[in-house]
Amino acid sequence: MYRIVGGVVVLGVLIAISAPRASNHEDKIQTARGVVYHDRNGNETFDEGDKPLAGIRVSNGHQIVETDDQGKYELTVDDDNILFVIKPRNWRTPLSENMLPQFYYIHKPNGSPDLRYGGVEPTGPLPESVDFPLYPQEEPDDFKAIMFGDTQPRNQQEVDWIAHDVVEELVGTDASFGVTLGDIVFDDLTIMEPLNRTIALLGIPWYNVAGNHDINYDAKTRKYANETFERIYGPSYYSFDYGPVHFIVVDNIEWRVDSETGKGRYRGGIGEEQLQFIKTDLEQIPEEQLVVLMMHIPLTGTHDRHGLYRLIEKRPFCISISGHTHHHEHVWITDEDGWEGPEPHHHIINVTVCGSWWSGALDERGIPHTTMADGAPNGYSIIKFDGTNYELDFHAAGRPENYQMEIDAPEVVKVAELADTTIFVNVFNGSEKTKVELKLADSDWTTMEKTRAVDPKYQRSYEKEAAVLEAGGQWRKLPKPKASSHLWKVNLPAGVPAGTHAIEIRATDHWGRTFEDRRIIRVED
Repeated sequence: MYRIVGGVVVLGVLIAISAPRASNHEDKIQTARGVVYHDRNGNETFDEGDKPLAGIRVSNGHQIVETDDQGKYELTVDDDNILFVIKPRNWRTPLSENMLPQFYYIHKPNGSPDLRYGGVEPTGPLPESVDFPLYPQEEPDDFKAIMFGDTQPRNQQEVDWIAHDVVEELVGTDASFGVTLGDIVFDDLTIMEPLNRTIALLGIPWYNVAGNHDINYDAKTRKYANETFERIYGPSYYSFDYGPVHFIVVDNIEWRVDSETGKGRYRGGIGEEQLQFIKTDLEQIPEEQLVVLMMHIPLTGTHDRHGLYRLIEKRPFCISISGHTHHHEHVWITDEDGWEGPEPHHHIINVTVCGSWWSGALDERGIPHTTMADGAPNGYSIIKFDGTNYELDFHAAGRPENYQMEIDAPEVVKVAELADTTIFVNVFNGSEKTKVELKLADSDWTTMEKTRAVDPKYQRSYEKEAAVLEAGGQWRKLPKPKASSHLWKVNLPAGVPAGTHAIEIRATDHWGRTFEDRRIIRVED
């Protein structure tokens, strides 16, 4: 007799959820059995002295079951399945030599289809027992996680740029783990391995989200679009706990091939099977627990997002984060986009490591400045969690932590022209809820006006570099400027005497944190 716990059948198949992936032959459906255990001797084999763990969740990507008091589980599998353990709080899974979490077992008896970039080799018959070792670790309420948007190297040279521009300054980090939010590489999937080796130097577990440049473009259906990704990273969607926070990795790259032309293209899409997994997963997560959804394409660019909205909009503690667009933005999703929750949903479009795809003039290190088209520098974010609270810190690559804004002001201005001179400030991590103020010399603080416009400083850089490229410059052209979501403007106050003065800027974000910067300006008669 099986017992149901939170919608889960212990040692049985979950009742009233979607059926396994369709199979051509009934005899392809098998029952996988195994044990989740505390691997006391660290040999990744369930043997004498190891302790079975009860109440640990295991999934096949559609069903979720919970281990019984002997640590055992059962799940159905077909000939193309990945079984995975849902990492609970205060436990970790094994890690590969490149610090990639090993929380899954791939069951593909016949291997992957023939693809340009290799998939999974035939795994052979289903083992008698598919076991998952876990190791105890302390996970406090407060911790940090590093978020990389689009690392996206084309080749080894760009992996080296990532190493020097970002990884070197993060070695020794106190973050608990990191995540690359898709577009791990730029189409050439052989670059995943050298990039993994580089990021592994941080010495922390590193999770990966599938992006549109990480898939097998020669796949004929979405089912086979992630074969290389699966070989290297495992399932493209899954969940895990760290501390008091529940994380869900979402695969929202829907690969579609035109049956007439044979040409493939992607769009933002989750799919019914994955939505069912998320639904089942969230039904077992308490409402008072913070949920973080991590995906590649922004939520608002996912065509079937409203199905996901229905699953999360009543939860009081839920945020989501993505990459893809190569700009940094805080979005609050409201009823204008079909959101029906009592409060807007906070979605973060994360700064990208590669910035504007490694474009722009080279700096003194020989690395492109790769400023993003919204005027923000390339970089990464670190999210600080504390229970259900969180704060996101923006980190510009190769810059000090206090580099949080860029002030655009002339070198010199006439006294008579002060009131007609507009100052722009790009607060990289700013949002509609950020207050930005300006002070010149002994003037009062003036509140700046938020404007959604092209950053004029980036516009000038774009035009100057384009002219140099036409004359024979040797770097990749910057992308066309786009409107920034974190730009403020105001005219200088009149009545400031001639002299050398400091423009002071004070920005206060929606977490109540204040950031300051200044720029020297000369005022002449």
